[in-house]
Amino acid sequence: MNDWGILYAKSMTLTEIQRALTTLDTKPRQSLGQNFLHDQNLARWIVARLGLHAGDHVVEIGPGLGALTEHLLSEDITVTLIEKDRSMVAWLAERFRDSRVELFHMDALDFDLRNLYGKGPVKIIGNLPYYVSTPLIAKFASALSPASILVLTLQHEVAARLHAQPGTKDFGAMSVCSSRRWNVRYVKKLPASVFFPQPKVSSAVVVFERKAAETIPPCDEIVFESLVRRGFSERRKQLRNLLPEFKERWSSLCADLGLSETVRAEELSLATWEKFTRSVNPVEAQRAEEMFDIVDENDSVLGLRPRKEVHVNNLRHRAVHILITNEKGELFLQKRSIWKDRNPACWDSSAAGHVDTGETYEEAARRELGEEIGIDCPVTKIGRLPCSPETGCEFIEVFQGRHEGPFRLASLEVETGAFFPREQVLAWLQRSPADFSPVFAQCLPFLGGARGDSSRLSGTQISACAPVPVSQAKSGA
Repeated sequence: MNDWGILYAKSMTLTEIQRALTTLDTKPRQSLGQNFLHDQNLARWIVARLGLHAGDHVVEIGPGLGALTEHLLSEDITVTLIEKDRSMVAWLAERFRDSRVELFHMDALDFDLRNLYGKGPVKIIGNLPYYVSTPLIAKFASALSPASILVLTLQHEVAARLHAQPGTKDFGAMSVCSSRRWNVRYVKKLPASVFFPQPKVSSAVVVFERKAAETIPPCDEIVFESLVRRGFSERRKQLRNLLPEFKERWSSLCADLGLSETVRAEELSLATWEKFTRSVNPVEAQRAEEMFDIVDENDSVLGLRPRKEVHVNNLRHRAVHILITNEKGELFLQKRSIWKDRNPACWDSSAAGHVDTGETYEEAARRELGEEIGIDCPVTKIGRLPCSPETGCEFIEVFQGRHEGPFRLASLEVETGAFFPREQVLAWLQRSPADFSPVFAQCLPFLGGARGDSSRLSGTQISACAPVPVSQAKSGA
């Protein structure tokens, strides 16, 4: 047993934290915003906000000496730790020698969110450094993040802005944009005395819980966020002066929304910002009256029917799926919009859609690439699926193309997207098939075998942007 062993046996008090720092020959680094929590009853209470269940995957941002980490470990929970301080990484690797723990030595802002997929439901926890809390929230609450809940300790002022209500001085762009997809709750104010060293400001625990899809009205979220941020860019100015492109329509817009023409940004609730966005940028999540060719059992055209009628009555029709790979052999997956009528919020092929009247399958594939992910590239047919209940009564032709990006994702059609190593997709699909469109699982085998290194590390796994000087540590990607 090394010199640290005696400190691993129980929860760390203030005295033990100080001893550990002395043993490590280090001290709290102000540049990293290090303030170590030493109230273990509070640590247990904070972890309990996650509502952990068997099979959960918890990501802890900045675990430091592990005050929260020790309360996360159980037989049915896997844990990912992201720590920037090399001396803390050495400590954590020694303290939590466990196959359920994966340790990344890196800045959490550089962490690849794709690493979190395929390991079970994701929950985020962390005592965030105050100087970088806003970008960390933006990253781990983004569309690409698979998290269902975030329990974060933040500077009190940041927490207050996140939870602020319209008409208050703290209400701003952060309040509105965060609450678009999340229910944000301010749950507890923390005194400086529970940390070592004591910060000069108070802290607070804030809980982000992902909203149910049916409670989120559709709108173009790029336009929404742009309008909100511009509206709050100069708080003293009236909104009409900050959005001059709507000058000619301002009176009618305000009348429709029941607003004064002299309204300021902080007077608009989230719901009003959403209505405002839809008023200036009308979009439809899906056109129920879009017309499809319907076909017979031999894929011969019989006539035209509206989308809704085709889907409700399970009429035979045509579709395409396109699988885009990059030079590394990674596969680009799109996550379907929460407003799609079929398989909402599921991961799917790079692009997919119905064959329009008069189109060939290949023409439809090229069009869907342009419409859904904003690219144009040659495609090659690699497979065909017969019409069946498993394909949603669609004859499907599968195409492959190559593109490195960037992609321009269609608003209201595609939630997000990313390239994933094929071996990760295969393992993820096997573990969590409900995360994917059922048709994607049928299309994937046409792509061929997976490429890349699929080796696994045993014990506590450490991934780093530089080698970690710990005897049992292994370097990972």
